Order: sequence, then C-alpha cells, then structure tokens
Amino acid sequence: MLFSNITILNENLEIEKNKYVKVSGDRITYIGDVKPEDGYSREYDGRGKLLMSGFFNGHGHSPMSLMRGYGENMALQDWLFKKIFPFEDQLDSSAVYWGTMLAMAESLRYGIVSTSDMYYFCDDMARAVIESGAKANISRSITNPMGSPLSELASLNEMKEFYEGFHNAAGGRIKVDMSLHAEYTSNPETAMALADYARSLDDTIMHIHVSETKSEHEECIARHGLTPAAYLEKMGLFDVPAIAAHCVYSDDDDLEIFKSRGVTVATNPVSNMKLASGICNVQKIIDMGINLAIGTDSVASNNSLDFMEEMKVMTIGCKAHTGDPTAVTPKDALRAATFGGAKAQGRAESGSVKEGNKADLIVIDISQPNMHPVHNLINNMVYSCSGKDVVLTMVDGKVLYDNGEYTTIDIEKTIFEAQRSTEKILERL
Repeated sequence: MLFSNITILNENLEIEKNKYVKVSGDRITYIGDVKPEDGYSREYDGRGKLLMSGFFNGHGHSPMSLMRGYGENMALQDWLFKKIFPFEDQLDSSAVYWGTMLAMAESLRYGIVSTSDMYYFCDDMARAVIESGAKANISRSITNPMGSPLSELASLNEMKEFYEGFHNAAGGRIKVDMSLHAEYTSNPETAMALADYARSLDDTIMHIHVSETKSEHEECIARHGLTPAAYLEKMGLFDVPAIAAHCVYSDDDDLEIFKSRGVTVATNPVSNMKLASGICNVQKIIDMGINLAIGTDSVASNNSLDFMEEMKVMTIGCKAHTGDPTAVTPKDALRAATFGGAKAQGRAESGSVKEGNKADLIVIDISQPNMHPVHNLINNMVYSCSGKDVVLTMVDGKVLYDNGEYTTIDIEKTIFEAQRSTEKILERL
C-alpha cells in the first residue's frame, strides 16, 4: 500500500508534508518525497490527511465493555462491590469473547492498535483479539485476598497455561504478560511466587495496579510499612519489565524506584477523575525520565476508548493539578500515546512512523472544521482532534478499519451478541 501526498507525524514527533509512505507486508519500507514506481497494490490519496503511529493503550480491561454505563455516580467501593463484582461473577467464556470483540471494534475505530489488557478468561480474549487483527498484551490477573495456599490457586495454573499456549501467538500480535492485580488483593507469598515464575521466563512483562487511590496507598503503608511501589519491589515483581497502572499517589521515592527499575507508569486520566481517585502528576514522571504510557482503564469507569480524549484530559488535568499551564505539552502526550505505550508492551519496532518499523498506523482527517485554522498542527491534534477523526487503522500492514468499514469484524453481529450477553447476565443478578 502506498500513502501519497500525505502529512506525517515522523519519528521525532515533527510534522512533514506531502510525503510518500510505502507499506510492504507488515513493515514501513519507504518514506520519501519521490513517489515509488511500483510495488504496491493500493494507492491512498493522503491530501487533507495525517499519517501517524497507532495508539498503544497502556492499561485496559477489554471485556468490561459489557459494563459500560452500568454503575455511575458512585463511590469507588460501592461501585465495585454493589455493581462491578456481582456482574463479573456472572461472566462466562462467551460473554468475555463478545465483550473483548466489542472493545476491539471500538479500539480500532479510535486508532488503538494494541492494548495492555488485564482480566481472566484469557483464552477467549486472545481469540477475539486474533480474529480482529489487533494486537494485545494480555495478562491473567492474580488475586488471593484470603491468602489461600498456592496449590489451591487455580488462577496461577491458568496464567501458566495461557503463557505456554499463547505467548507470541498470531505472529507476535499476542504477548502474554504476568499480573498481580494489586498489593491489596493478595498476600506476600502469592506476590513472591509470581515474581519467581516471571523471572524464570525469557520474555514477559509484569502488569500491576499501583497507588490508584489514597486509601490503597496509605493502607499498604499501615500493613507493611512500605508504599505499594516499595512493597512490590521488595517482593521481586519489578525484577522483570513492568507496567505500574495509575500511580496517582506514588511519592518521590516511588518514582525513584520506577526510574531505577525501568518501570513504565501507565496513567489513566479519565477513569481516575471520573471515580474521583485523583490526578497523576505526569509532569514529574516525564521530568524524571520515567517511561510514560496512557491507559483508558475499562469503559466501565471511562465509558469510551477515545484516545484523543484521553490525551487531552491528561494534559489539561496535569495543568490544573500542578497549577502550571506549561505542564505536559502536546508532544509529551503524543509520545506517551504512541512510543511510550509501545515500549511498555515490549514492541520495540512499533510506535513511530519510521522505515523498518511495523506498519501499525492510523490516518486522521485533518480537513475537518475542528482542525482549522492551523497555527500548530500538533497542538490541534491533542486539543482539537476527536477520535472520530480517525478514518483508517492498520495493524501489521493490514487495514482493519477504513472510513466506517471493518475488514475483520462483523460489527452488527458483535453489537448484537454483546448486548445479548449483557442482558443474560442482568437476568441472573
């Protein structure tokens, strides 16, 4: 495929106009000012369009798309125990499959090419992602709040079987991560056992909720004399590359741990604000050189997977939180949404428009009224653009969404089955 006369956001997050970008197989094979003579089956007219890396969602729970709008205007604990946990207790294989497929459709519509996903029924999640053509780092989240003996913990065996069966499946589109759900939903023995297993693997990433709420942060200190970050490091969970989701209340010492251990912080601005959990100081994370990714969390606490919205809220939220209007630039947001997320997922050949990289790309319609006038296109992309301005999404060189049409997903059936799965669960509650 050849993108002709298109504006690009290049690997240095700079705008270049009237470029030719050629995709061969799953790679970007040419970027230049001169049109290649041949070697492509489709030419895409790029006038009025911008080509950039797709978005890499740093933290999500895709099957929870079935709970969109189900629990609103509630305190976090009431939301969890009165609405979310009872609903999740009724989930089955089919519901998780269709919930994930619905999330993949929404993700592709909004330019998300890969998600770091944490949940269970992971085989069904992987099946939906593979069929959709998207990418995902999927982890079977481990909890053990009652401190059950490890031999009785079925989730540990499920996690190991899932890793053995699906890691690097679908040509590497599926990666299997490890996950301790959080410090407060488990015990030290479980955390250390998971760390031991992760260290035994050649290639994996740890994915954990960290300091999402003030109470979580303070209660961990009361239990262990350590912050969640310090506790998790002590348990050995940062001995492998890791994603720490949320980090709203992580202190300076915690950030030093993340920096020294190469931990990525995945901030979830919309979800954290909506649940009144707080605002992560991402400017400090950026200043310290810690890798930053952006996550949507689930649509049960976010309500959409619009990554443009996520970038905007992250930037303006940090400005309001710090009282500094210069905090978190549009380039910072774009870097976190693309390269930062790809790095967090161990996808070193993705996250930027660069020759030789994987062709995980999106096209944005920059001819729309909300994108004009153009004083600075990068500013417009973060502050003015909408997820609905994404008109094409490509993963590994294959077009999966093109101007309202899905090439791998039966969208009508997906919506119908997701709705039916939800209604069946509600009938049992």
